[in-house]
Amino acid sequence: MQRRSFLKRAGLGAVATGAAVGAPAFAQDMPSVSWRLSSGFPAILDLRIGTGESFCKFVSEATGGKFNIRHFPEGEIVAAGDLMEAVSTRKVECGHVSSRAYYSKNPVFCFDAAVPFGLNARQMNAWMSEGGGLRLTRELFKPEKIINFPLGNTGAQMGGWFNKEIKRLGDLKDLKMRVGGLAGDVLARMGVVPQHADMAKLAEAFEKDGLQAVAGAGAYDDDKLGLNKVAKYYYAPGWWAGGEQLSLYVNDEAWNALPKNYQAVVESAVQAAHSAATARYDARNPGALAQLAANGAQIRAFPRSIMDVAFETTQKMYEDLGAKDPRFKAMHDSYMGFRDSEMPWFRLTESAYGQYLGVALSGRI
Repeated sequence: MQRRSFLKRAGLGAVATGAAVGAPAFAQDMPSVSWRLSSGFPAILDLRIGTGESFCKFVSEATGGKFNIRHFPEGEIVAAGDLMEAVSTRKVECGHVSSRAYYSKNPVFCFDAAVPFGLNARQMNAWMSEGGGLRLTRELFKPEKIINFPLGNTGAQMGGWFNKEIKRLGDLKDLKMRVGGLAGDVLARMGVVPQHADMAKLAEAFEKDGLQAVAGAGAYDDDKLGLNKVAKYYYAPGWWAGGEQLSLYVNDEAWNALPKNYQAVVESAVQAAHSAATARYDARNPGALAQLAANGAQIRAFPRSIMDVAFETTQKMYEDLGAKDPRFKAMHDSYMGFRDSEMPWFRLTESAYGQYLGVALSGRI
């Protein structure tokens, strides 16, 4: 009886990883706080935008409605490209975005999201929490008056949609492709002509403007965007994003003004929503891929020869960027050093296990 009584009291004093336990008692003496979160994602990308919504819901429930964060889809307050500045200047208290959006501002921001031939989702989580990644990225965001938190990871991605087969390096020469960031610059060195095109007008860009390819993400997101309607050859892997981490940006003044227990709620909410996002993508991508194939998508793997050129071109790109910016080199060395230390273990275990199952189950599924 005493043990049950103790457990009951202990449970009522904790913030759970789901809805808060005992939230009304927790919230009675706490101040009311209202924030706004501007998303960097359109409503059609329901898993990405849903991660931000889940985070806001958790915070509200965990504080009995005392701490309310109102969620706005991309463009309702600011566009994704302006979100960092909006949080920095406290136009909004927080934002949810992929830091790859700020490649043009400084390529080093991409290490907070995904870079070519980088970490997968699990490795990214490990680097951020145990390998110094969170400390390094927070130093990076400090001049922007932003405190960053991992908030979702898409997991493995596809490479993109092409209107022709890609069998050799020459097939990429002068290929007009909607792609940007580090991937765009690497592909440009390989002969691709990166293009900017409105995602809502892709069909017109393919038909009238000569667009021939578009970088994809995961099968679930690509299906939502209807990318299979503009090109039929669907290539893997997405070597420029082994797993794309999304981030919560919080204005540092707004963060420091929060009571400590509200800060703890935010940190718990971030962790819960972050892990749920990858699980949702892992659960939905296989079915989406099968549906895309049933609707005519031709699934292909990039030839090894192209992957090798992409890898070597990427290494030269990193050398050039590191020579220009010591911050890029420091982040690169930490990130890639962690990747290299992880790979022997993953190659011996998960990679070998997956390869065996792929052979053993061939013909059965």
